[in-house]
Amino acid sequence: MPQRFFRPRLLSTLLAACLFGAAGAALAEIKVGVITSSTGPVAVVGIPQKNTAAMLPSEIGGQKIDYILLDDASDPTNAVTNLKKLLSEQKVDALIGPSSTPAATAMLDFVAEAKTPLLTTVGSSSLVLPMDEKRRWVFKTTQNDSLIAEAVVAHMHANGIRTLGFIGFNDPYGENWYKVFAPLAEKAGIRIVASERYTRTDPSVTGQVLKLLTARPDAVFVAAAGGPAVLPQQALADKGYKGKIYQTHGAATNDFIRLGGAKVEGTLMAGGPMLVADDLPASNPIKAVAQNYIKLYEAKYGAGTTSTFGANTWDAGLLLQKTIPEALKKAKPGTPEFRAALRDALEQAKEVVGAQGVFTMSPQNHNGMDSRARVMMTVKDGRWTALP
Repeated sequence: MPQRFFRPRLLSTLLAACLFGAAGAALAEIKVGVITSSTGPVAVVGIPQKNTAAMLPSEIGGQKIDYILLDDASDPTNAVTNLKKLLSEQKVDALIGPSSTPAATAMLDFVAEAKTPLLTTVGSSSLVLPMDEKRRWVFKTTQNDSLIAEAVVAHMHANGIRTLGFIGFNDPYGENWYKVFAPLAEKAGIRIVASERYTRTDPSVTGQVLKLLTARPDAVFVAAAGGPAVLPQQALADKGYKGKIYQTHGAATNDFIRLGGAKVEGTLMAGGPMLVADDLPASNPIKAVAQNYIKLYEAKYGAGTTSTFGANTWDAGLLLQKTIPEALKKAKPGTPEFRAALRDALEQAKEVVGAQGVFTMSPQNHNGMDSRARVMMTVKDGRWTALP
């Protein structure tokens, strides 16, 4: 008699356990931490990144995605504090951000120690090069400095530039740009006759600009990002400088034009194709992806509000959409095994078409972008326009 009731009870218990396990698997969620500078001097970069994060898919590979957004207020120390919270308290499976090179540089050791993949949206190639045990956890959705610098130097050489004034941030962004740019310029026969620095929070660069003008360069190259990239150009215009002015892709935003107005007309830059998506040929695979991003972003935030900085976050989301299903085949979210599998999947991503370029990663290349990720452009009649 006891056996007659034991089996149904055991079956019921086993069935309940199976159902609970299935429900647990269905409810499993992947946590993605997003750190941006949505306030402070880097907000021109961070706000479109924060806005874009809100547009990323809520489900990938049948799993819910929980995006945890934190603002570092343009402060690298805050970025590290936010990172520690995401790693220790939220135990995130992946990270996107931050908005500045100094913040990303400050995060490297902690990301490597936690063995959590970071898709960084900053420009400096120093975040992924030279590849080592620390950088193997970092992937980058913004063009490497060298890729942009090669196009800029080629344009300078073709247009007869022989002497150059350099002014950049006095931080890892500006320093890495000088380190990458100066040898390329020298090889092309372009001599840097003046080199100046300023901080992101400086209210004026008049002193630095006067030194540049004293050197009488054929052109000036500004190695800065976001709103502060406008400052040297405004000062040069106010002092009557008539030479060509080049910017890095850190100025690749419509906000740069809104802030600079007529004083940035004629600016030259090699930047991501999203900014001039309508000028791309129909055969370019990036065009449709970039136009779709613009359409979705402007439907949510208003016409003319898109930024390449936001597009870099969008591309980070596209890479996760491609690689999370692969990682799920090997491990469950919330585990070290899943984070390692996701890192491996990102490293093996091939021909992932984004709004800013086409990504083909490898163990030695965690940027994966090629010449398709850059377009030489200028500010003409108040808008970025692709050069022929």
